[in-house]
Amino acid sequence: MTDAARSGHRRRTFSLKQRLLIWLMVPVLVAVPAAGVVLYRVMHDTAISWLDQALGDTALAVSGLLRERDGQVVVDVSGATDRALRFDRTDRVYYLVLDPAGEVLLGDAQLARLRLPKRKANEWFFTLATLDGESLRAAALGASCGAGKLCQILVAETLNKRDALQQQLVLVVGLLIGGMAVLLAGAGWWATYRGLRPLAQLSAELEQRDLARLEPLQHDVPAELRPLIAAFNRLFERLRRASSAQQDFLANAAHQLRTPLTSLRTEIDLALLEPHDPQTEPLLKRLQSSVDRSARLATQMLSIARAEAEPNGGEQALDLREIAAQVAEDWVPRALQAGADIEFELESAPAMGQSFLLRELLANVLHNCLNYAGPSPRITVRTGCDGEWSRMEVEDNGPGIAPQDRERALRRFERGSESKGTGSGLGLAIAADIAQRHRGRFELLDATSGPGLRVRLSLPRRGERQDG
Repeated sequence: MTDAARSGHRRRTFSLKQRLLIWLMVPVLVAVPAAGVVLYRVMHDTAISWLDQALGDTALAVSGLLRERDGQVVVDVSGATDRALRFDRTDRVYYLVLDPAGEVLLGDAQLARLRLPKRKANEWFFTLATLDGESLRAAALGASCGAGKLCQILVAETLNKRDALQQQLVLVVGLLIGGMAVLLAGAGWWATYRGLRPLAQLSAELEQRDLARLEPLQHDVPAELRPLIAAFNRLFERLRRASSAQQDFLANAAHQLRTPLTSLRTEIDLALLEPHDPQTEPLLKRLQSSVDRSARLATQMLSIARAEAEPNGGEQALDLREIAAQVAEDWVPRALQAGADIEFELESAPAMGQSFLLRELLANVLHNCLNYAGPSPRITVRTGCDGEWSRMEVEDNGPGIAPQDRERALRRFERGSESKGTGSGLGLAIAADIAQRHRGRFELLDATSGPGLRVRLSLPRRGERQDG
């Protein structure tokens, strides 16, 4: 068996609800048919006993007609009595009286061919028999017919009533047992659903939890789930402490990383301003560029850590137009210093999100434009709405990214095959991560006209919920 097959086999497990239903239904599937068989047998045997008793009453009626005259046994049966003995609305009834010597006194002589055993006085015998291809229920009775004399009375009838009764019993018992099985199955499902409902509610509550909601669970649950609730509450407490420690670490790391890099950048700037050997200026420029890249990389790494630490629960109502305006205050001077022409076409774009993460997203995209769009780039920032989505776009007139490289460009530490800048390959990856955390879309598109790259962020409009 291959590893994939083993993995698939391990995944084919039953849920708790399915297991409970199976364990409830297996006894039902065994017990209900068994109960049906027992019920059918009891009702069948009881009904057959009543029918046999009716058949026996006919034999008793015939025995009451036996007389002894002048030492001879006779049967006092008139035509009306004979019709009464044979009357049945469903079956044909036969009877036969044999004298003590076994000779036919009266009745249907063909019954003698059944060769039923002789009975003692008032002794019964019932059996199923076949005569001339016809199935019969036969009864034999020993009857006293004079001093010391014993006659045999045979009575038989066809099986029409018995067959109809058997069919009715099968139908009634089948409907009864089927209804009982459905009722028990429904009751089992309902009991399982109601019994597991607290667990489903707990699962739904846990699904909505994040690092912003780590307060203890307060569900009113059965006693069996209370240890689980207590375990989750202890876990939330540990997560709360770990999250607080992580936030403290991020704050300290940001300070510890940025302070020496800022100091080193200042020292390099001062060295470039003061009189110095012209031969050292290229070295100082390279150091300045390396410090800038290191500071940018540290900022991006901290942004990744902070984005992963921040839960979605910190979202607030905001407008992408305001996000772009806030970022413009910091990036317009940088763009002008780099010789870039930056324009803003801002319309209201309400959304839900975390403003600091969205500012970081836009900053990363603008940094990429300045770094890769070539000398004197033209950059346009737009915000607006498209149906149920609020969008923010950044477009430049640089070389762009080839369509086959765009998916790779969104992965961390990956760059397009024709990239000529000095970036680390984190900017677009961080932006894509932030968009995903906001349940939005982050796309790399062609410029609206001419060469270049258009980066689009789409977020659900405020009040709209989109999956994906």
